[in-house]
Amino acid sequence: MAYVLDRVDLILVMTVNPGFGGQSFIPSTLEKIARVRSLIGDRPIRLQVDGGVTPETVGAIRQAGADTFVAGSAIYKGGSEASYRSNIEALRAAAARP
Repeated sequence: MAYVLDRVDLILVMTVNPGFGGQSFIPSTLEKIARVRSLIGDRPIRLQVDGGVTPETVGAIRQAGADTFVAGSAIYKGGSEASYRSNIEALRAAAARP
């Protein structure tokens, strides 16, 4: 991957097995996120994570080095606009915690 880093502006790390929503985050992917962040170094490259992003996992994902998060099922719980807003706020708050 290192040989293409100067040609990309975003790297996506999947943290579930791709295919369907609602899967649980795979904790062993935190090490992969940290390794990719290390490879990126000071380059202006976003590190995006997709899969199992919830208020419970987003903090560890951010601490491992991700700066962009894809959340699907965690947002759409509740079935109403108010619950979607609340879910997004919970994700943002959890991601901002030290």
